[in-house]
Amino acid sequence: MAVYLGMLRLGRRCIASLGAQGPRTLLSRPWQNSKLHCVRALSSGMVNCTNPLPIGGLSYVQGHTSSHLVNTTVGECLDTTAQRFPNREALVVLHENVRLNFAQLKEEVDKAASGLLSIGLRRGDRLGMWGPNSYAWVLIQLATAQAGIILVSVNPAYQSTELEYVLRKVGCKAIVFPKQFKTQQYYNILKQICPELEKSQPGALKSKRLPELTTVISVDTPLPGTLLLDDVVAAGSREQNLAQLRYHQQFLSCYDPINIQFTSGTTGSPKGATLSHHNIVNNSILIGQRLKMKTKTAEELRLILPSPLYHCLGSVGGTMVSMMYGVTLLLSSASFNGKKALEAISREKGTILYGTPTMFVDILNQPDFSSYDVSSIRGGVIAGSPAPPELVRAIISKMGMTELVVSGSQSQGASGKVQACSE
Repeated sequence: MAVYLGMLRLGRRCIASLGAQGPRTLLSRPWQNSKLHCVRALSSGMVNCTNPLPIGGLSYVQGHTSSHLVNTTVGECLDTTAQRFPNREALVVLHENVRLNFAQLKEEVDKAASGLLSIGLRRGDRLGMWGPNSYAWVLIQLATAQAGIILVSVNPAYQSTELEYVLRKVGCKAIVFPKQFKTQQYYNILKQICPELEKSQPGALKSKRLPELTTVISVDTPLPGTLLLDDVVAAGSREQNLAQLRYHQQFLSCYDPINIQFTSGTTGSPKGATLSHHNIVNNSILIGQRLKMKTKTAEELRLILPSPLYHCLGSVGGTMVSMMYGVTLLLSSASFNGKKALEAISREKGTILYGTPTMFVDILNQPDFSSYDVSSIRGGVIAGSPAPPELVRAIISKMGMTELVVSGSQSQGASGKVQACSE
């Protein structure tokens, strides 16, 4: 009680020092004209205390900084990069023989976004992308962002129970997937949850267990009750649908939610983290700064990505960094394959490589490692779990990756230009 009374007296003194208007002076506009009382600066340097209070429900205030966050959407970033580097290779999917420059990628993304709107999806609707790394994955990631639809990154290894949980959790209205990958029969797994799918009209699914799911899109094979992705993109190429897309884009905000990513579920049910354009764009900018992307030539901006797109390292560190900095994104395989990663480096002259520690171990331990030309590689990111110093040393000595960013761990004793960060 004594502590409480002491704090109350202190608060009254602070209020009194504000004058007759009391604390309302501190909270009223214009904030720029008010000063913080009873607060001491954390440093002896000059501190800018004139920044405005949060407005519009935002949860942060921007303090004194020489590096400002940018307020742009994912779609605006793609548009800007496509204007700057229209003829530069944007996306190469080696296992699907896909190769697009930035102008071509933007055109396809716009058509896909327009197509999604044409089948009834709207800003704020949730769409699940379920499958391995592919051209369709990148297309849907960027198209949903262009249209204001929230992409739900679904683990391609999910079985029916896990799939039902995440789709119900976020209320997915649509889901996109290939017919199968390896032993994973996606269509059959979904039918276990939605037996109504096989006899439903495409785009008009009515499921008892997933009442919000109405639209199922097949990436590669016409299947009962589904729309075909190619048909959705074709519909989006019509001028009236493209005009609808341009109209909807007027109302998008960089603070809109745009992606839901789930945890692995090792400590309980998977937990979904909702990310905005603002989160993803600024995260990718900071990753690019770590990798000194702006100092590199086009030939030095060739990113080999063997890690999954449903993880942040793939979709933000990979796709979004590429869109922000005009980096050529090379998908080496549908799922991780160390041999395919080495082939991609050698054949495509890759300069940047991403991966987890176990991925790098697998790449280094390939029996025919020495037969591949990895001289083009300069740096990359190792993330996802702690990287042992001896592994970092091996990456630097055997692959020449001196510009290596080690995320989430300290690799003491490793030589080279290694940066440790805690993102």
